[in-house]
Amino acid sequence: MNSFAILFGGVSYEHEISIVSAITLKKVIGQNTVFIFCDANREFYLVDAKDMKASYFSSDRYKKCDKLSLQQGGFYKKTLFQEKKIEFQTMINLIHGKEGEDGTISSLLDFFGIEYIGPRIEGSVISYNKEFTKLYALSRNIEVLDYEVLKNTDVRKCSFDYPVIVKPLRLGSSIGLSIAKNEKEFDYALDVAYEFDDTVLIEPFYDGIKEYNLAGAKTKDGYIFSFIEEPLKQSILDFDKKYLDFSRSEGVNKAKISKDLQIFMEESFKKLYSNIFEGAIVRCDFFVKDDKLYINEINPVPGSLANYLFDNFNEVISDIYLPKNRIVPIEYRYINSINAAKGK
Repeated sequence: MNSFAILFGGVSYEHEISIVSAITLKKVIGQNTVFIFCDANREFYLVDAKDMKASYFSSDRYKKCDKLSLQQGGFYKKTLFQEKKIEFQTMINLIHGKEGEDGTISSLLDFFGIEYIGPRIEGSVISYNKEFTKLYALSRNIEVLDYEVLKNTDVRKCSFDYPVIVKPLRLGSSIGLSIAKNEKEFDYALDVAYEFDDTVLIEPFYDGIKEYNLAGAKTKDGYIFSFIEEPLKQSILDFDKKYLDFSRSEGVNKAKISKDLQIFMEESFKKLYSNIFEGAIVRCDFFVKDDKLYINEINPVPGSLANYLFDNFNEVISDIYLPKNRIVPIEYRYINSINAAKGK
């Protein structure tokens, strides 16, 4: 049986969401799971399962835990006379937002040769930047809604009619997101978004648009998909609602859609996932407008890994296909051949 370590926390605006996700996932995965917390100083701590409570981290009590070091092959803690490796087979990257989803953690785990579930570098870069996501989707023949990108040094205007959605280019969980119904609200929305990023994404706001969430992963035997969820919401999910939503482990509002739309959505998911997101459990958020399917966002580390969308989440994390790093032999052939030619 596979044993897992959940890596959570991290230095991002979504630090607290990561903690909530880890606490939720503890209930789902159950026994034989290791919890490794990355705090605001990028220090790693081994947290006992019984201490996985939100207040344990907000009160800094976690600092009494064993501090870990990252070395080739895994995490280690100091003992009286030596260092002991923390035993687990597969790490789950559950750090949301910056570092967890921008490729930093992926690079770190790859560099130290740790097997993990989570996006690799290329998938992280593409999904973390919302403009890159849209350009990538178009390259895979998946439609996206109209959008504009605005930097904080640009003139404060957009070409869309109001209302519009304004959101930071590189942030999730609806943090910094606003709906602007006029020029004054648009100016304020920019102020809010620029608090989190120097670049924003602007999109027209379509009232009554249908939204669907589909999670999935490539396994050793092919793709495994979740239920398709139609989120219950009013016009848009704000940060507080999404924050609370991440803590759920059940209660999916299963979408009532045609079999043709389900198949088309799953095929679109495969196009987006294939050859770039292997090793990750991804949630794709789709829109349907005027009977046409659009991709909104690709979430490579969704809240609680979207466990509540699957019939059997433990089967997903046990069967997921994990790419292996290519071993590059270092043999110094070139240097040795030069030295031999020189008689050295």
